[in-house]
Amino acid sequence: MTSNDEVPGPASPRVRVRRKADRGSYDPALVRQILDEALMCRVAFADGGQPYVLPTLHTRVGDLLYFHGSQRNRMLERMLGEPICVEATVVDSLVLGRSVMENSMNYRSVVVLGAAHEVLERQEKLEAMHALVERIAPGRIPELRPLTDAELNSTRVLAVPLTECSAKVRTGPPMDRAGDYDLDVWAGEVPLRVSATTLVPDPQLKPGIEPQPALVEWRRDGL
Repeated sequence: MTSNDEVPGPASPRVRVRRKADRGSYDPALVRQILDEALMCRVAFADGGQPYVLPTLHTRVGDLLYFHGSQRNRMLERMLGEPICVEATVVDSLVLGRSVMENSMNYRSVVVLGAAHEVLERQEKLEAMHALVERIAPGRIPELRPLTDAELNSTRVLAVPLTECSAKVRTGPPMDRAGDYDLDVWAGEVPLRVSATTLVPDPQLKPGIEPQPALVEWRRDGL
């Protein structure tokens, strides 16, 4: 994190946080951290004048956000060279207040604006694909069958630079009205965590193959 006298401002007015501006941040390190921890993101794009928002997997390498899919993927096709918006959120806890108005969530979110370009260089495509697997299941790449040229050629990889982006974070207890603190209602935070439960083997898994301990102990904030 940067010091108070080095806090970066928004890259453009388009990503300035307006509502609850004190929760906004333009710190690149915070933006990267949230994107790395969010399991999925949502991409907003336009197709024939109709806006769409679709969930998808992503990965970050340096200051580039990568997406991949089939060469025929409509979303990736419409993202190329066109204005898009990417949003990712990590929910940390439920925030329960004493009135209907004061029930909320603690969260960390990122919004990225920009345009995507296609990754055509083979090594960069390969590294982006590996980075996605590594982000979801660290340490798994060495035991997997390598990508074939046919698989790599049938996959489209796009990159969006993290140039124009912002983060927004809510932390802390509910913000009840002063007169509500005497009410006989439990209030506080309910922390949430995404973690592995009982693993379900593939029905066609060969006998005697056990999962890596990291998979058994997997949790979101361990990524």
